[in-house]
Amino acid sequence: MDAIDELNHWMMTEGRCSNDPNKVVSYFCSTLIDAGVPLWRVNIGQRFANPLLIAWGVVWTPDGTESYDVTHARMLTDDYVGSSFEYIFKNQRPLHKSLRDLDPEKDHSSYLEFAAAGGTDYYATSLYYGDLSQHGCTFATQSANGFSLVHLEMIEAAKPGLSSAMEPMTMRKSSKSLLRTYLGDGPSEAVWNGTIQRGERTTLEAVVMFTDLRGFTALSDNSSEKDVFDALDAYFELVVQAVEERGGDVLKFMGDGILSIFPISATTNGQHQCRQAALAAKGMLIGLAELNDRRKEDSKPPLDIGVGINMGQVSYGNIGSPGRLDFTVLGGAVNVASRIEGLTKSTGHRVLVTMAVAETSPELFTACGSHKVRGIAHTVDLFCFSDLSL
Repeated sequence: MDAIDELNHWMMTEGRCSNDPNKVVSYFCSTLIDAGVPLWRVNIGQRFANPLLIAWGVVWTPDGTESYDVTHARMLTDDYVGSSFEYIFKNQRPLHKSLRDLDPEKDHSSYLEFAAAGGTDYYATSLYYGDLSQHGCTFATQSANGFSLVHLEMIEAAKPGLSSAMEPMTMRKSSKSLLRTYLGDGPSEAVWNGTIQRGERTTLEAVVMFTDLRGFTALSDNSSEKDVFDALDAYFELVVQAVEERGGDVLKFMGDGILSIFPISATTNGQHQCRQAALAAKGMLIGLAELNDRRKEDSKPPLDIGVGINMGQVSYGNIGSPGRLDFTVLGGAVNVASRIEGLTKSTGHRVLVTMAVAETSPELFTACGSHKVRGIAHTVDLFCFSDLSL
């Protein structure tokens, strides 16, 4: 068995089961180097279906390996347009290109950068997976003689093993990324591990935050469809960013409403999570002011939000029919958070929290009276930010 056969065998056995892309790519490159291929820089790019990311990959150099992600937006920039990846996908054939005597006016910036760093020759080729999806890999060398035909044949001969090892990792990463995009970090892990089946639920203590975009009906009636979607995207972005920066999970988008939780555990106690939720709400309002400044410059109406925060017991899990499930969170704490958010309209305060939340950050909140909350027999003491400009 020669070196390439041994490499393919390792990739299809140990590599395929390792779930470590850096290890796989490092082994692939080091084995080819030992076999005589003068590698200097290798990029293994993997495409997958995801509404936020379009690809991921691993870059190997003699100094080590690192992973990267590629957004859909980046595919529209000069990073991709005119690159070797675009070439192999568009022309459906490999690319072998010398990095000597390049034309700065015509050649892609990546070739110029590799040449400036000492690169002499370049090769790009495709990988194909069992679902017929196409992926790309590129190879650069600093060898004075570049890549020979034998070197390129060895790379091509080693591709089946590389595909075998990388495909399951790409599929797992794609599935996990989709779950995380739609469910959030904590719930996505539970669903991935199979611990949340239909009808099964998990009960825990959590800080619950319900956020709503005020005046959405009027905005929809008086704005173009594009302006409405742009406004929603901007609103969702500032809320999600604020929640995730403080360690919370955004669980559901319900029209223009957003349900988020800050789970309470042994390492993240209730006092800490209440404060994190409060600071997330404060961050939303600061971000909203900045967003409205930009909207004013574009002659667009300002946006406003309402936020309700409560702490208590919640249950989450999958509900629905045998063929169609939805992941949701239920419980009295969720209902209270939603209903006190509704009171932000009548009280004139953008953020309302219950006493359990306010007590953890007394410097941030001030009492704003006892209020009747639908579904609760007694009145509820509510608190708003002391800084009324928020």
